[in-house]
Amino acid sequence: MLDADALLERRRLKRRLILWRALFVVAVLGMVLVAVEGTDSDGMFAGDRIARLEVNGVIAEDPGLDRALANLAKDDHVKAVIVRINSPGGTTFGGETLYTGLRRVAQHKPVVAVIGTLGASAGYLIALAGDRIFARETSLTGSIGVILQTAEFSKLMEKLGVSAESITSGPLKDQPSPFRKLSPEGRQSLQQTIDGTYSWFVSLVSDRRKLPREAVLQVADGRVLTGRAALDDKLIDELGGETEALAWLASARGIDAHLPVRRVKVEDASGWLGEASSSIRKIVLSERLTLDGLVSLWHPDR
Repeated sequence: MLDADALLERRRLKRRLILWRALFVVAVLGMVLVAVEGTDSDGMFAGDRIARLEVNGVIAEDPGLDRALANLAKDDHVKAVIVRINSPGGTTFGGETLYTGLRRVAQHKPVVAVIGTLGASAGYLIALAGDRIFARETSLTGSIGVILQTAEFSKLMEKLGVSAESITSGPLKDQPSPFRKLSPEGRQSLQQTIDGTYSWFVSLVSDRRKLPREAVLQVADGRVLTGRAALDDKLIDELGGETEALAWLASARGIDAHLPVRRVKVEDASGWLGEASSSIRKIVLSERLTLDGLVSLWHPDR
């Protein structure tokens, strides 16, 4: 049987062991955190690399994406950016913002666009930011145009015995309205807005693709094009995907072909709640009658 001194000594040793174990765990966690801070989104240690920015689904205003682009522009370890697009488009504002951000990145390093299954409307607008545009034979792209859609339920409201009143500062303030028919003046005003934005889109295509405006207008009627047809109309540069994009970066821009390609992680500062609201927003945006603002979106009739 152990005496009192032996028991006390064992307890002291046990406490010291627990303390050293705790210190070891803290040290390991610290090293892990340091390693994470020095890694990119794929978990590899940060270094010279090619960034892959993925644009999927409906395009909308995204502050997290804006921050990611700003970081790409100033990160000297990122030697080039590949933008992989799989999107039917979205809000014209969202597309314009992303296009502008990518062009800022292109002032510092090459930017290449790769269109996947779909890169139409605002999706194609984003591709225009690339120094070179790739698409597969069967990719769908183009759909150059702008749309503003609304719904009007005045006849249904009459049948239900429901009426709505609007008190406005001017006759066009509530145009368009779901509660009454669009007036001729309201239609003319909205058409002018659409025409102005459409003219801007066409001019952007003409400038970036080095095409006469008349040539762009021939395919800028909202139609979608396969990658092959888009190549024939000079809306893209080459058929292919990421492999071909990497080969072009190596041959035309001198980018090391052996550099790793790492996906860009777009942070949402609002956490899971922000991600949930973003998902809800995209679901809502997919329904054509609830779109707000001007839209560059390929959305065929069901």
